[in-house]
Amino acid sequence: MAKFKSDELLNELQDDVNRLIECVRFFKETDKSKLVYRIEESRWSVVQTLEHLNAYNRYYLPAIDKAISESKHGHSAWFNSGYWGEKFTKSMKPTNVYEIKNKMKGMKKYSFPNSLNVETVLNEFEEHQQRLLQLLDNARNKDLTSIHVPITLTKLIKLRLGDTFRFIIAHEQRHMIQARNTLRTTGIKTDRFPVILQAVAQ
Repeated sequence: MAKFKSDELLNELQDDVNRLIECVRFFKETDKSKLVYRIEESRWSVVQTLEHLNAYNRYYLPAIDKAISESKHGHSAWFNSGYWGEKFTKSMKPTNVYEIKNKMKGMKKYSFPNSLNVETVLNEFEEHQQRLLQLLDNARNKDLTSIHVPITLTKLIKLRLGDTFRFIIAHEQRHMIQARNTLRTTGIKTDRFPVILQAVAQ
């Protein structure tokens, strides 16, 4: 499994989250009618995509906060990824900034109608990213390997804290590319859209 210097991993993940914040601010400056556009009935609009991410964050952010708060495991200089964490993260992590190659069907309970309030969804997503930044900071004096967080599907599978952060951020990066590509089909220029992945040119 992969091994990381804990502080370097947290720095990289915070950079990733800051890019996601820039993305949602781009959406906030966009014609809101474009954010509810669907390429076809079976495809999500931008606002549906962001609400999908909000739903996951409503579960994971409190779960992470609880795991950090209750843990007595102090700082460790190294983080060792687990089997499931590495597998789930790799399945989600985009390989480039242009497309999502391995398509997945969203679970029904994490799919939402297109009648959502755009401002409410955008504001909640940005608030979640600010909270995620704080949790990443709180994790700096903790052992990212020894602390575990149960996944949404079953409490029988728990990811290491470092992998939980990696997975949910990769999931957000994946869907942010999807949202950007959907917006592009409406005629909105996305050349100023923030680069999602590090060390990848737009």
